[in-house]
Amino acid sequence: MKNAYSVGQVNRYVKNMFTQDFFLQKIYVKGEVSNCKYHTSGHIYFSLKDETGTMSCVMFAGHRRGLAFSMKDGDKVIVGGSVDVYERDGRYQLYAKEITLEGAGALYERYLALKQELEEMGMFAGEYKQPIPKFIRRLGVVTAPTGAAVQDIRNISYRRNPYLQIILYPALVQGAGAAESIVKGIRMLDGLNVDVIIVGRGGGSIEDLWAFNEEIVARAIFECRTPVISAVGHETDFTIADFVADLRAPTPSAAAELAVNDYRSVVESVSAYRQRMYRAMSTRLDFYRSRLANFSTKFGYLSPEYRLREHRQRLADTESSLQNAMEGKLKENRHRLSLYVERFTGLSPLRKLNQGFSYVADREKRTLTSVKQVKNGDTIYISVTDGTIEAKVNSIKKEERIHVQG
Repeated sequence: MKNAYSVGQVNRYVKNMFTQDFFLQKIYVKGEVSNCKYHTSGHIYFSLKDETGTMSCVMFAGHRRGLAFSMKDGDKVIVGGSVDVYERDGRYQLYAKEITLEGAGALYERYLALKQELEEMGMFAGEYKQPIPKFIRRLGVVTAPTGAAVQDIRNISYRRNPYLQIILYPALVQGAGAAESIVKGIRMLDGLNVDVIIVGRGGGSIEDLWAFNEEIVARAIFECRTPVISAVGHETDFTIADFVADLRAPTPSAAAELAVNDYRSVVESVSAYRQRMYRAMSTRLDFYRSRLANFSTKFGYLSPEYRLREHRQRLADTESSLQNAMEGKLKENRHRLSLYVERFTGLSPLRKLNQGFSYVADREKRTLTSVKQVKNGDTIYISVTDGTIEAKVNSIKKEERIHVQG
């Protein structure tokens, strides 16, 4: 058979036809959403249907900013994008780049125009974003005083930090005067020196969230000296306030978690750091105590006190030796003295006198040892043990005696 083409060739040919059709490259299709599925990758798969038929659609994650609300089955929408063929399956589908609720088209056009204008002015630039403090004591909240949003913020904030002070400005968040009320709340809380301001509300349609798309709200957030966290609607809802704010939270609950640090984790961290510091200090102190003990022992041998103690001991030993030597010498001399005393006692005149001998002297106290030294009539003095006898010589008798030389 001639002119037989493969399936791939046909699909490629049809795809080229769709690609070259300018009308299909930028088209808006309206219909009712069905089979809407949010994939974990961020893509959205859904179908558009009306009373005449159904069209497969996909919005890739990179184009999610073109969706300003949470789309669900049954929504009447207008989808802008391009129609193309998925070559593998050989079926065409609408590749969505923007989706608006039917009837909200004019608002969405205003939204896109203001977004582009403010972006060109640099109000979305990263260099103007203020950092969110890690630890705060006062939290300002601009939202409706009733509803799930404020309750979520309160519950999560107090659970994470029971000592936090929350200052609520009860603002209108939709309807007439809502934008002015939000601006007033931002400026009042900015003047109260709170640490962070959360501006937000629960989800809704583009009409419900329109107050957060107003230029006066965007400028109030941009000019605010206090860091601002926007928390408008659901995760898929984007408003002008989200782009201007210092940080965008997908939900009010998430905003509370971003603004308020978990007090318990801080306490646990401080406790862990305290334990680590205590162990480190203990180890360090033990090390220095050991070094100090070593130095004390070393300096003990080198200190003057040790030297003095050593010299005192040597002096005491010398003193003891000297005393022992002196006592020995005295004992020896006492013994010799006793011997001398014993010897001299035998030679003592008193002892001789006690033995019956006497000492005789003349008037001039000269010792008389010979009869030749006196004559009759001379006075002599005879000393005995208890006194002196004065006598006169009556006669003299000389005798021959043998003298023994000692």
